[in-house]
Order: sequence, then C-alpha cells, then structure tokens
Amino acid sequence: MSQVTDLIPHRPPFLFVDEIVSETPDTLVAKRAWRGDEDFYKGHYPNAPITPGVLLCEAVFQTGALYMAKQARANGGSATEGVPLLAKISDVRFRNPVYPGDEILIEVKRKEVVAGFTMMSGAIKKADGTRVLTVDFAVAWKTPEKAVGAAAL
Repeated sequence: MSQVTDLIPHRPPFLFVDEIVSETPDTLVAKRAWRGDEDFYKGHYPNAPITPGVLLCEAVFQTGALYMAKQARANGGSATEGVPLLAKISDVRFRNPVYPGDEILIEVKRKEVVAGFTMMSGAIKKADGTRVLTVDFAVAWKTPEKAVGAAAL
C-alpha cells in the first residue's frame, strides 16, 4: 500500500486503491479488493450488501490522482505538494454491481491536458473481466490556499 500512500494524500478508511498493477505514459491500472468487513456494507444494503456506486467512482478518481502523481514525478515534480481536486464528472455508466469479496481492476486513461486540468476516462472491471462502470472526469492538482481547521467551523 505504500506505493499508493506515497503518491496521494488519501488514507483509510477513505482509500479505495490497494496497489498499482501497471502503467504506460497515458494509462494507469490499479487494483482493489472489497472486504466484507468494510463499515459501509452494514447500511448499503443490510442482508444484500453491494458496493456504493459513489465509492466505485471514487476508486477511479483516486486512480486518476495516482496517474497524475506518477506523471509529476516522471517530469521531475513532486506529488507531495498539493492535492488532486475533482473538477468535472460526466457520462457515468454503471453496468454491474460489485459485492463484498470482489476484486476489481481500475483503469484510467489520459485524454488531454488543458489549462492545468487533466481530462481522463476511467473504467472498472471485475477480475473475471465483467464490466462494472465507465466515467469521464477532469482533475486539477492544486495547493489549497488555506486549510480550514475544525475550530473555524
């Protein structure tokens, strides 16, 4: 997991990528195994648990952040400055559910970079090749101007 946590700021319980499987200059493939003891399964749905679609999308977005961090390092930059900020989500298509115990492969592909935004497409398949979802999205890597503390809220 350190290959993931060394690159992006996400941490358990909100980390939905276990490891990087492969990469090319335009793509990155990661893997995630969904454990039956994960807390959200208790309420989504009791007696018939499925992985929430929003968490599957988040796994794609985190894989996109990994791709961007790897690209930054390859170009002499740092992945530890700033955070990936999701700017746009479009054309999400859910095809099959993911259940506790399923392992998924998450692939992101860079489409283009415009004005600091990286446009990507993402897809998830189960380990057996069953298609799960596709999504298009845009991410910017930004340094937040000011962190808001809990006392300020």
